[in-house]
Amino acid sequence: MPCRPAISSMSLGRCYAGHSLSHKLTMASKHGMQGIEIFYEDLADLARPQTPTSLLTAARYIYSLCVSLNLEIICLQPFMHYEGLLDRNAHSTRITEIKFWIELAKALHTDLIQVPSSFLSADQISADTNLIVSDLRELADIGLQQSPPMRFAYESLCWGTYIDKWELCWDIVTRVDRPNLGICLDTFNILGGIYADPTAASGRTENAEQEAEDSVRRLVKQIEQHKEKIFFIQVVDAERLQKPLVRGHAFYKEEQPARMSWSRNCRLFYGEQEKGAYLPVKKVVEALVKEIGFEGWVSMELFNKAMERTDEGVVEELAERAGRSWERLVEDLDLEVDIQAAVNRPAVVRQVSISNVEVAEVARL
Repeated sequence: MPCRPAISSMSLGRCYAGHSLSHKLTMASKHGMQGIEIFYEDLADLARPQTPTSLLTAARYIYSLCVSLNLEIICLQPFMHYEGLLDRNAHSTRITEIKFWIELAKALHTDLIQVPSSFLSADQISADTNLIVSDLRELADIGLQQSPPMRFAYESLCWGTYIDKWELCWDIVTRVDRPNLGICLDTFNILGGIYADPTAASGRTENAEQEAEDSVRRLVKQIEQHKEKIFFIQVVDAERLQKPLVRGHAFYKEEQPARMSWSRNCRLFYGEQEKGAYLPVKKVVEALVKEIGFEGWVSMELFNKAMERTDEGVVEELAERAGRSWERLVEDLDLEVDIQAAVNRPAVVRQVSISNVEVAEVARL
């Protein structure tokens, strides 16, 4: 399919700041988003109490709401800190949990769960890539037992303990060798470890431009014949800080890697140079779309301190910025887009009761 715009539900405001999922989804639809990544915390926030039954009810409600807004659910995310656990009893617990996540994904009518690389401390996870491969193969095989199969998108975080670059992520996906395990490529996480250094006065690594160029060339060379393994992409930029993110900086946290603290506070949408965006995001997206030939979901997975603001207006503000970012991306890269996907189809609406909550259940014709 041609490229289509999406956003993470969390990126429109955090639920703990009082931003309801229904408002966030409504604003996403209003400002041109066609797909949504459902962040688990938003789903869990709807479930009272957070029992399996209530969580499944919340997932069914979210699906009905998305249908009514003409939004397609891309994935459920993030299934965190899974691979390479040294405590194998904890691993067994995570296997039990992923089986329930699969049920939640089915209730959301998505076949995709996103798995970020672990950033647990080195005393909790192994550096042995054979173990990481084995764990992810186990996950994929559980997914293959489903009908239809459940897919998993593995993503390297630039502050991941061991898997912190797309090359490492891709190597593991290749070694797992399962059709339902693919990769999520995030421009922030690709560039955040090789081009950006929030602890440096310049905001850049020593050989930033060359490192980025070399990485993009490897990306094209290694993945262009396997583009079906790119399950979706996330297009995000970030702010160049005025001061290095070291002890004494407002965003500094001793227990967090600097890139994680920077990520949580300072990501920006594509094209927001007026807000300080400085990563060569266009170069990466151009390689993905124009050279590799990726077609599919382009998600704006923002993390930013603004998401924790409690004023209601922040939700539409972020949705509007995401919409403008998508329009810039389409114009800058002359993207082929699916204009029909945003056209509302006739709908039959009936009121149904779900655990004493009245929701609009929309059946598309």
